[in-house]
Amino acid sequence: MKATIVPIGNSKGIRIPKIILEQCRIEKEVDLEVEDDNIIIKPFKKEPRKDWEDNFRKMEEEKEDRLIIDDQIDLDMKGWEW
Repeated sequence: MKATIVPIGNSKGIRIPKIILEQCRIEKEVDLEVEDDNIIIKPFKKEPRKDWEDNFRKMEEEKEDRLIIDDQIDLDMKGWEW
């Protein structure tokens, strides 16, 4: 399908027909990628904590997994002075 590039402020864009958006399950947000000379548009999928396991493993390898707050802190506040 041929599409025309149109000016949008200081940028440019294309109009994507509603039927194509529905077929690709695209609603409000997309992921844009450039591969070689191609623009790839994918529906944005929110995947909370998607890469956490890999990131935690990398932190451990790089010795960046130390605690920021002492885990021996008295959360019951028994020894606290006010």
